[in-house]
Amino acid sequence: MVVNLKESFQTKISAELIKKFGYENVNMVPKLQKIVINSGVSSKKEREVLAETLKTLTTITGQKPVTTKARKAVANFKIREGQSIGAKVTLRNAMMYDFLTRLIHNALPRVRDFRGIKAVGFDGFGNYSMGISDQTIFTEIDLDKIKHMIGMNVTFVTTARNDEECKALLEMLGLPFAKQGAN
Repeated sequence: MVVNLKESFQTKISAELIKKFGYENVNMVPKLQKIVINSGVSSKKEREVLAETLKTLTTITGQKPVTTKARKAVANFKIREGQSIGAKVTLRNAMMYDFLTRLIHNALPRVRDFRGIKAVGFDGFGNYSMGISDQTIFTEIDLDKIKHMIGMNVTFVTTARNDEECKALLEMLGLPFAKQGAN
């Protein structure tokens, strides 16, 4: 059974949010704007790891990632200004909902001893960030071709005004938050 999250949001979830928070207008309902997947590279074999990171993010998201560069030099980390230090992908609309569906139904259940994602990644402005320690939880990745473990940050950017509204929206979309005592 394929769940269409966008259709579900428009028909059912927005009505539930209006009832829960008492919005006066449909336009006040918080929406998921974009999902940003970011991966930093910190290795002596930078070029090899960066190339694998770019390939992995392309495979997972279906969209070409952008290489991120250092804005200024940091001697302690041996980083020069303009040096490639990671990659990121910004997903919107159909690609965003497709990725979210695969994350909820395929990837997160593959995490060992998974009891839900922690509810500590809210920023106070209606956005949520979570970390993924390695790329092997995604079914699109060929495990035989992995040379390096690549972690990533996934940020859900919403139009919610506060953390409570954001959490309610993400829970209704299907993100499995851990119970309060399980963190």
